[in-house]
Amino acid sequence: MNITIAIAGVTVITSLLAFNNHTLLEELIFWPYRVWRNNEWHRLITSGFIHGSPMHLIVNMISFYSFGVIVEEKFSDVFHGMGLTLYVIMYFVAVVGSDMYDLFTRKDDYSYRSLGASGGVSAILFACILLYPFSTIGLYFFIPVPALIFGPLYIAYSIYMGRRGGDNINHNAHFIGAVIGFIFPIIFAPELLPRFIGQITNHLSTFKL
Repeated sequence: MNITIAIAGVTVITSLLAFNNHTLLEELIFWPYRVWRNNEWHRLITSGFIHGSPMHLIVNMISFYSFGVIVEEKFSDVFHGMGLTLYVIMYFVAVVGSDMYDLFTRKDDYSYRSLGASGGVSAILFACILLYPFSTIGLYFFIPVPALIFGPLYIAYSIYMGRRGGDNINHNAHFIGAVIGFIFPIIFAPELLPRFIGQITNHLSTFKL
């Protein structure tokens, strides 16, 4: 079993349990007020295993699986024996890192809570864009969209939903996760950046005015 399937499996099971168990949801959800006052730091991780609705879960897990299997395999090739370890670290650094802004700005807001794996999913998505900018995902299961296009659309949707609010989903975390996912692999393999630029340049050169 690969790591992507394992993480997705635990996330799906935990989310389904939390849908029908409000006590469990409240124990796992990201709640800055409780993190600071009760030292409940586990929430930075556990909130990534629960979701606000079945659709939220489905969209995140389809995106995670579609890009995760590609990134996981490539990490194994690029980073050799450290590939899977770095893959897992990047995912959870993004899950935690995507909450950092709200951890400090919302620490006195008793009512603020958020949940979802969106930070980690964004990291995987943008790591895939870095590695394979012209890989595709089946949007709505059958419309092939290049990762380089899907990524900005994903972020635009996140910004819109973040401004609308009202669903306990930390849509603003998508941007932080995206930055982590793009930069993290470059830190350990700087050659990936010129490779990314080269792929785009070569692709654009095939088009003639």
